[in-house]
Amino acid sequence: MENLLVDLRTKNQIVDYYNNNHLIKYESEILKEMLTAIESADTVLMDWFSQFGDSIRCITMNVHAHRKSLEFGFDEIGFDQHGWFIRPEFLERENVRLGNSDRYGEYSIIYLGRGANQVWTYSLDYAYGCAGGGSHISVYGKQFKSRDDAFYFGLNELKSMMTAKIGNKDTTNFKQPVIMATLAAITKAEFNRVQLSLF
Repeated sequence: MENLLVDLRTKNQIVDYYNNNHLIKYESEILKEMLTAIESADTVLMDWFSQFGDSIRCITMNVHAHRKSLEFGFDEIGFDQHGWFIRPEFLERENVRLGNSDRYGEYSIIYLGRGANQVWTYSLDYAYGCAGGGSHISVYGKQFKSRDDAFYFGLNELKSMMTAKIGNKDTTNFKQPVIMATLAAITKAEFNRVQLSLF
């Protein structure tokens, strides 16, 4: 992959990209930083941006991914064979399964992980029966100071999601026994937390 050189020659490309796309906040801010580096002839910063990809879109997304990784203490810069920033591996990973069986579609999972700087995050895989969704942990997740804070925030989110589906008339996608078993597992986890706090 040949990287896009961020320099005076690409200034017009960056301006056109900025003016002709619907950008989200981080994209707009990164493009402004790139233009500032070009206008101030900051070759160190221009070279730094250039290492992040072969297109303006790739650079903005990879810079954003790198900066989010830094928030969890991951400072390595690396790219896969397609030129995308390599996702860092969280430490002390844990998958907490909640539900009544090991059958697919009848349990939910809270994924937990710690960054290199002791910042924790979580994500959910949630199952109502046939319906569900979720994702694995990433640097884009909410940040917490401890494993317990991340776990109980995830537990409360899952509880809210399950509670909202109690009594849903679509019993194929929202199987009430699955929902109730998950809520029972959540109640048990909450009870265990209270018991541990007493000692």
